[in-house]
Amino acid sequence: MALKTFNIDEDAYKSYSKHCKSKGMSMSKQVENFIKKEIEKITNSGSKEEKADIDTNKIVKDIKNFDKSLEHPLKKYC
Repeated sequence: MALKTFNIDEDAYKSYSKHCKSKGMSMSKQVENFIKKEIEKITNSGSKEEKADIDTNKIVKDIKNFDKSLEHPLKKYC
């Protein structure tokens, strides 16, 4: 796991953070899932060279496992 810093509009951040908290979701996991889905879109529409650089099988597997993590009994604390 890597800690990254992003510049995000403060109002957008606060609004989405509030939404995630009310739903018991991890904001970091939501961002990670978004990035994985974007990579999947890129690799599905990109050239063969781009596809070779990214392990799409691992990404798809991670996305499927992500859905299972939402059912975790302590998810509201994550």
